[in-house]
Amino acid sequence: MNQHQKAITTEAVLEHPRALTGVKVLDLTQWEAGSACAQSLAFLGADVFKVERPKLGDPARIASADSADADSLYFLVLNSNKRSVTIDLQNKKGKEVLARLIRECDVFLENFAPGTTEKLGLAYEAVSQINPKIIYGTVRGFSEESPYRDFRCFDAIAQSAGGAVAFTGEPDGPPIKPGPTFADTGSGLHLAIGILGALYQREFTGKGQHIRVAMQECVMNFGRITFARHQLTGRPVTRVGNGSPSSTAAPSGLYACNGGGPNDYCFIYTARDELTGNRQWRALLKTIGRSELIDDTRFATPEARFKRKDEVDEIIRPWMLSQDKRTAMEMLNGAGVPAGAVFDTGDLMNDPSFRATGMLTEIVHPTRGRVVLPGWPVKMSGSPTPPISCPPRLGEHTDVVLHDLLGMDEAEIGELRSSQAI
Repeated sequence: MNQHQKAITTEAVLEHPRALTGVKVLDLTQWEAGSACAQSLAFLGADVFKVERPKLGDPARIASADSADADSLYFLVLNSNKRSVTIDLQNKKGKEVLARLIRECDVFLENFAPGTTEKLGLAYEAVSQINPKIIYGTVRGFSEESPYRDFRCFDAIAQSAGGAVAFTGEPDGPPIKPGPTFADTGSGLHLAIGILGALYQREFTGKGQHIRVAMQECVMNFGRITFARHQLTGRPVTRVGNGSPSSTAAPSGLYACNGGGPNDYCFIYTARDELTGNRQWRALLKTIGRSELIDDTRFATPEARFKRKDEVDEIIRPWMLSQDKRTAMEMLNGAGVPAGAVFDTGDLMNDPSFRATGMLTEIVHPTRGRVVLPGWPVKMSGSPTPPISCPPRLGEHTDVVLHDLLGMDEAEIGELRSSQAI
């Protein structure tokens, strides 16, 4: 690279330090799915303006609230790195302000209940008339083609209707909803991927487009492997507890460890051991002091071990009970056996490595004081990991955004406030 090229590269980095520097996002979402999408874009460098109702704001601000005068922790973990602007979308002047913001922004996000954007005059067709280059992102529970398209949807509903609940749980027990809210946050991430693609495509076409995701279909996407298994057996996928839904091998499951606590367990997973010539199984036996079983024909192949999985568990269980979960994880992985301790939120929040990577950051909130917030797990060599900024108070940035983005002066902003448009 010559000096001229280096100068251009350096200048580009200074002008565009983060992947989405310069991208402006109007975030009309609430609760989790849409908020997760907007937050992801903010972590990538976009300037996200969270549009909320005056006085009330996103309902998430009071969801599971433990304090009458502070935003909920539920809201805080989903809304860092954003700016809050309050606009009354039922007010004529408020709608005019929003229209002006739409002209200045690149992305418009909404996850209202079905039919709401049409009532507000904010469906894609109307918004794209204002700004033909706008990327319009929508999260719904079900697709437009679904017979359930008009139904309201939350994480547990989407996990149930998307198949995740059906194949989670023990074989002889009832279906169980998985713990993570991957229908909500997962839908937000799917939408963010679509928006990134649309922003790139717009560089060539000059046109915006409507990006839609259905929570039900996002859950189905997370369960792709189960569709392969259904076609292999010709029957709905059955629950396998802690086993693998895509293979029949043992050991593959949780084992209790020393300590007796609710999360004193370690997962051992050797379902791919057929690819390694039983190397993991032999290493496991050596580690737990059962080398005499290495040549035992009863356990010679993954298939054979699966047929005797209860016996395999009994071989492993005594050693696991003698070890704490971290020691078991470290010893097994040291021997080449895939294993993972069951870390709870206490374990994770007390792990200094997450502070080092920025995955967990302590911020000082004006009313809550010190709060630990999750960060962004994606690391980019050409775009620094973003610092976590304090989630905005309701309407905190209304004046500065209207002044900086729309050029409004104090008198105009004051008139909007007196008419309760903002």
